[in-house]
Amino acid sequence: MSEPVGPSEIEPIEDVPEQRREPVFNLPPVVLAVIGICAVVYLLQQYVLTDAQQLTLLYDGAFIPVLYTGQYGFDWFLFSRPFTYAFMHGGFAHIAINMVWLAAFGSPLANRLGALRFALFFAVTGLASVVLYWAMHPYGEAPLVGASGAISGMMAAAARFGFRTNRSAGKAAFDGPVLPIAIVLRSRGVVIFLAVWMIINLATGLLGFAPGVDGQIAWEAHIGGFIAGFFGLRWFDRRWQAPEWETTDRRT
Repeated sequence: MSEPVGPSEIEPIEDVPEQRREPVFNLPPVVLAVIGICAVVYLLQQYVLTDAQQLTLLYDGAFIPVLYTGQYGFDWFLFSRPFTYAFMHGGFAHIAINMVWLAAFGSPLANRLGALRFALFFAVTGLASVVLYWAMHPYGEAPLVGASGAISGMMAAAARFGFRTNRSAGKAAFDGPVLPIAIVLRSRGVVIFLAVWMIINLATGLLGFAPGVDGQIAWEAHIGGFIAGFFGLRWFDRRWQAPEWETTDRRT
């Protein structure tokens, strides 16, 4: 017959936290949505639409600089083309490369900003891309497509965070305050990244060398998105905490 055990004789049972399984695709929903839209549009272009329908979609959805010089009259797509062009791509390599970079740089940014602010960031940097492209090619007739400009803005945002990420919540998010430009430019890693990014963009754009990608690379659009993301990130960041390097005590 068993005897009753006193409370002091009971060994405490430690709570073992349940190990959380990481999902295969650990991407924020807003990033998955952008990737999904781009994929659907690409599949429609390749396998569903006729040649005539593809031309119509290209004319109504892509950004064509000459249409904004006032020579061709007004149509309502003038308001939507500076945004819809980012969801269209010119080939499999084009969309594949862009979606990989979007997942890599967009995910920690979306986890930091939230879905709404990330969507606004995507739209504004994409708009800045075509503004600079139009300023340099106001009479260009070649359609501009691709999310590269907005993705360049995300790369710029990563530089402003110094590539610092926090994974404590189970998902990677850019961490810490937005670094001042002076501090960013003193970081060797960030400066090397910026230099390599600029060299690659100029090489692919001016020399026309981009393996697997047909057509000219719009390096001007990349720079436009990068500038907007680099200098405008603070307007989208919802964490306005004081920077770590600032203090009210000025004594040394």
